Amino acid sequence: MAKRHAENISIGDALKEFIEKNRLEKGLDKVNAKEAWDKVMGPAISKYTTDLKLDRETLFVQLSSSVLREELSYGTEKIIKLLNEELKKELIKKLVLR
Repeated sequence: MAKRHAENISIGDALKEFIEKNRLEKGLDKVNAKEAWDKVMGPAISKYTTDLKLDRETLFVQLSSSVLREELSYGTEKIIKLLNEELKKELIKKLVLR
């Protein structure tokens, strides 16, 4: 059974503690990476995104348009920078467009 705190703590702190104890951070990072991709790239590019997978520090993005894939490949460093800014941490080091 989980231990109780005698003092009052904020809900945010309680959630952080729960995530750390149950080692849920990697799963949340995967969900957050998908949301960050949709927000940073916008609906036009998200429409052509068929699959998105975060594996360690690499984000694999499956695109249905080869033309779009080629265009995005020229700006991978900028995309990585924008995604990490949106995530508020250095989570993605490499971007693979498929």
